[in-house]
Amino acid sequence: MKPNPRFVVLAAVFAGIGLSIATAAAVGGARRPNVVVILADDLGYADIGCYGNPRNRTPHLDALAAGGVRFTDFHANSSMCTPTRAALLTGRYQQRAAIETVFGMDPDEGLSPRAKTMPGYLQKAGYATGAYGKWHLGLWPPFTPRSHGFDDFVGLLSGDGDHHSQVDRSGRADWWHNDEPLRETGYTTDLVTRHALAFIDRNRAKPFFLYVAHLAVHFPWQGPHDRADRQVGGNYDGDAKFGSREDKRAAFREMVEAFDGSVGRIVGRLRELGLEKDTLVIVASDNGGYTVDRGGYVGVSSNAPWRGQKAEFYEGGHRVPAIFSWPGRIAPQRLSDATVMTMDLLPTVLELAGVPQPAGAYASDGVSLVPHLFRETPLPERMLFWRRGDTRAVRSGDWKLVANRSEPKELYNLRTDPSEQNDLSAREPERTAELWRAVSAWETDVAASARALGSEGRKRQ
Repeated sequence: MKPNPRFVVLAAVFAGIGLSIATAAAVGGARRPNVVVILADDLGYADIGCYGNPRNRTPHLDALAAGGVRFTDFHANSSMCTPTRAALLTGRYQQRAAIETVFGMDPDEGLSPRAKTMPGYLQKAGYATGAYGKWHLGLWPPFTPRSHGFDDFVGLLSGDGDHHSQVDRSGRADWWHNDEPLRETGYTTDLVTRHALAFIDRNRAKPFFLYVAHLAVHFPWQGPHDRADRQVGGNYDGDAKFGSREDKRAAFREMVEAFDGSVGRIVGRLRELGLEKDTLVIVASDNGGYTVDRGGYVGVSSNAPWRGQKAEFYEGGHRVPAIFSWPGRIAPQRLSDATVMTMDLLPTVLELAGVPQPAGAYASDGVSLVPHLFRETPLPERMLFWRRGDTRAVRSGDWKLVANRSEPKELYNLRTDPSEQNDLSAREPERTAELWRAVSAWETDVAASARALGSEGRKRQ
């Protein structure tokens, strides 16, 4: 007898739910795991000690890496802030939500509330959800964090702010509790940390998802003891955006070390409350660091040994530090060269939480890292894509194509030429053409998604 299709579908759904619950129980015990995602802003690959920096003192990040997995081939979805944040929350290429560039001060652009997000899925599954720090996915409702599954938010909504006065580049006070202005005094890294710790305290008795999106180490480059550079009503475009501190490298080092201190305080609070073994902590950056800028600030950040910097699609623009730690669950002292992308966080976290993966129009472009994190299973082979404006890049195994429509395409073998110095496109014309065809097919695919989910795009409908 032919099976009833409805029963087949229902069986598959319940089987998927059962598998998710079994996964959560197997790796996290009876209690569903807490998840803390700590995102640095503009932190370069080699800006912290465990990634080879000899100057910046980062004992807490180094200890976190020693207790878990440190990834050497982790990539931001973009080389700029906004797109990577959209990919992190949706688990999809940001182009599917018509987001590719950095949001400015247009009140009518943002990540639509119709987008399906990681905190939204977790909130519906009974998780407490909190976001503290930089949002940069819309300035006004309905684009703000409360519309995207967060129970509570404190932080800045724009792309950068003074670390002492919380004034953005346009001279606007930019510090909010949910959708209401908030006046607080303090260094932004410390304020973000304080609210993150309070969230942990309030929600210690139930599973929680905590998104700590630090503004550090984004300019203006100001240490904890510097003065405020911006006041309400001023204009801080041009070189004024970098801040008045003369020794930019010293200020940057102080910011990195303050970020490290924040990580230490958050992990320490989890330990104090007996939550450390119930909590997955993930630390990453939204893009590579600045090494040379038009202001002439050379060597502020370090993306060594990779070529390029923030806003570029050479490795230094998007290969970033990433640490996953879960004491008692993830084996310590692991170094992984698996090729991973920001959008992989959503399927990973949902699987650990026992939440079914999104399907259909909202299916994730990422892959779950659970088998790799807990069993060191290799990830499936796949191509990864980047695009911003006229610049594209695609990665397939060791091969990477970088293309600007107004310039010749460049082909690199990252295994033999990790710093992207030897363009092989002339010697490998067929491979170059194959990768470019893949880019074109991917562009057609994400454009169709953006059209189909038009109300999910970046403009107010």
